[in-house]
Amino acid sequence: MKKVLPALLLIACGAAMAADPGSLDKKDRAFMEKAAAGGMLEVQAGKLAQDKGRNADVKSFGSMLTTDHAAANEELKSLAQKKGVTLPSTLPGKEQKKLDQLARAKDFDKNFMHEQGLQDHQQDIKDFQKASKNAKDPDVKAFAEKELPTLHKHLQRAEEITKELKGKA
Repeated sequence: MKKVLPALLLIACGAAMAADPGSLDKKDRAFMEKAAAGGMLEVQAGKLAQDKGRNADVKSFGSMLTTDHAAANEELKSLAQKKGVTLPSTLPGKEQKKLDQLARAKDFDKNFMHEQGLQDHQQDIKDFQKASKNAKDPDVKAFAEKELPTLHKHLQRAEEITKELKGKA
């Protein structure tokens, strides 16, 4: 029993150190926080597109964003918990402002596809590529790598829908 106790203590200390918030690189933490905020925005914007979109492809794209980003958000939450990182639980101010502007847009479909489909996914791809190459933590790096194909799929579909919408104008 006396030998087991120190071993258990070492295991407990190791687990505590693994989840020590100070042990994660600042850039890795910042990436996770930004990815969480962006993912929440994508889910809410996707729901908005399903409600406000007029074009069937825009509605479908919104549904795809909601589904894919909700799944990624859950995976990121799990990773954050494992790493001792507290992610935002509500949409941060900057992202809420984007969502509010989008909700008030005169031509919702075109605005949504431009802002969330094209611009946002182009930036996300840059951020995730950078994290997939430069993240110090292997789990953060793996998360970024895993999500890149989905982000590319979203961007490709956004480009197709945007082209279709321009053709109808």
